[in-house]
Amino acid sequence: MISKSTIDQVYETARVEEVIGDFVQLKKSGTNYKGLSPFTDERTPSFMVSPVKQIWKDFSSGKGGNVVAFIMEHEHFSYPEAIKYLAKKYNIEIEETEQTNEQKEQANERESMFLVSEYAQKFYEKTLWNTEPGKAIGLSYFKERGFTDQTIKKFGLGYNPDQWEAFTKAALGEGYKLDYLEKTGLTIVKEQQGQERKTFDRFKGRVMFPIHSMSGRVLGFGGRILTNDKKAAKYLNSPESEIYHKSKVLYGIYHAKQAIAKEDNCFLVEGYTDVIQMHQSGIANVVASSGTALTPEQIRLIHRLTKNITVLFDGDAAGLRASLRGVDLILEQGMNVKICTFPEGEDPDSFVKNNTEEDIAHYLKENAQDFIQFKTSLLAKEAANDPLKRADTVRDIVNSISKIPDQIKREIYVQECAKLMNVSEAVLYNTLAQINKKLVTDAAKKQKTDQKAFDVVRPDTKPEKVDVQFILEHKIIELLLIYGSKLETFEDLVLKENEKGDLVLQPEALEARVYEKIFLDLQEDEVELSNESFRAIYTQLIEHLNATAEFDIKKFLPTLGQEEMQQVSSILMDDEKYVLHNWERKDIYPKDKEVGVAQLVSETILSLRCNLIKNRINQLQKETENSMDVNTEVLEEIMNYIQLSKLLNSKLNRVLG
Repeated sequence: MISKSTIDQVYETARVEEVIGDFVQLKKSGTNYKGLSPFTDERTPSFMVSPVKQIWKDFSSGKGGNVVAFIMEHEHFSYPEAIKYLAKKYNIEIEETEQTNEQKEQANERESMFLVSEYAQKFYEKTLWNTEPGKAIGLSYFKERGFTDQTIKKFGLGYNPDQWEAFTKAALGEGYKLDYLEKTGLTIVKEQQGQERKTFDRFKGRVMFPIHSMSGRVLGFGGRILTNDKKAAKYLNSPESEIYHKSKVLYGIYHAKQAIAKEDNCFLVEGYTDVIQMHQSGIANVVASSGTALTPEQIRLIHRLTKNITVLFDGDAAGLRASLRGVDLILEQGMNVKICTFPEGEDPDSFVKNNTEEDIAHYLKENAQDFIQFKTSLLAKEAANDPLKRADTVRDIVNSISKIPDQIKREIYVQECAKLMNVSEAVLYNTLAQINKKLVTDAAKKQKTDQKAFDVVRPDTKPEKVDVQFILEHKIIELLLIYGSKLETFEDLVLKENEKGDLVLQPEALEARVYEKIFLDLQEDEVELSNESFRAIYTQLIEHLNATAEFDIKKFLPTLGQEEMQQVSSILMDDEKYVLHNWERKDIYPKDKEVGVAQLVSETILSLRCNLIKNRINQLQKETENSMDVNTEVLEEIMNYIQLSKLLNSKLNRVLG
């Protein structure tokens, strides 16, 4: 159990823009920050962070909340896990009790798999440093690669003994369930007919590279064998599991994310040791695909932090042309890509090991080529003086250009290609048009194939009915959140008889805070909000505003449930999304909402009253329609409500039929 004082300290210390900045590249937008959604695939920013309110809102997915809610949503953490993550980030001491076997069993499946993976990482690391085989075999290998003790510890490298069940027995002895050892792929279980199941370690006799999520949790492992066993794979990765999807993970992203955002560039390499060696040499903005060809999901992971990728290829990389397919994928995601090759016989690992940080940085800067220059020079060499091969080369380059979603960039690349390949721009534009036409045709065919036969679109589909009550209750919560503690002079309406004996609404001035006005009016009419979520927020809001002189959103949000927190974030950030459109640049100046708060409050409450009266009249009319007898009392009540409705609507300048 985490103490309340520790939780309060986490909320006081953690800054939403700093925490989210570890996962998303944020750019200043007025008083807020904006960036690409980490929850959906988008190219136009719709994700906003408010440092003033300490909340965030993702307009593409509808998610929102405070700093803890982001960590829970993004990393699928439980509430305590999110608090622990933030406490660790801000060096806040937190009391943790050792988990009992019973508690381990009670943890959900996903969390149990994380716990098993984290235990495995500690086991491999401990074996590397504290056992004779670990030091003699594993540590010696890492030292031979040129890794320092500090680097080995930073990346959590380890060693699994060359024994069939060393890890499995240790994990079972600590109370971890075999079911989760098997699901994470750390232990292989063989069923034997009529005999007891046989278990053995997947990574027997291998040095271990833990693969971390963006937040630093252990998702899986890469293991390298050190013997010359031709039957065994040199590198072995964890299998796909509930927590590890290799197509969505980049090795080194946890250690590189801040450097990528800071440098506004990401170096992409092939192997684990390339990443580690470059980090050790002072170049931290580097990642590798985890034993798989580059995927769109991996590119989007980088895209959250930067729009610029520099792909580093070995000097003698076999199948370099095939590797260029990954470049087309990067272009498809709307990113800027450069390519840098190392001298023949060198790879990133060997090159950075033999050069200083300054020399490496200078080499990368001077030799990183725009993708079209690189591809042109590479393919042109292959084509030489063969006209047919030359034509294929041009077509290949134009095909890459067609992947770029930005029209201006496409045009610039066409001009560049025309110069380099000595081909007219008109021919290239014509080829580009043909490729795009084929893409559109193929997409149309696919859509037609996917469409169900005889699918009938009903012409009588009715538009969705507007829920007036929901809109008005939403507005009341919005007024309380934004202006709740604001002191205003209201024009209160009192029902009085005039000289003729008619009921009229007479205005009376009243000075009160917005929350007091709303609360008193709703209490007077005995109105309770119908929406369950709004009702819960309203109750908490009135209590909070009544207890404090100034409304503090940071203290208020933790008192809400997850659904209510998302509602509150949506309401508070709803106006902020219009900042994304930058209306002032278009000479459109929205009216300041601070003007006329008292009028807005009064009109909202009047509208709510009118809507409730209308609903009550409809209800009473239905009762009289279903009754055979004429009930004069009910008719009189209907007439009174109609008269009151006319009075209220006249105040709102509405004409009723």
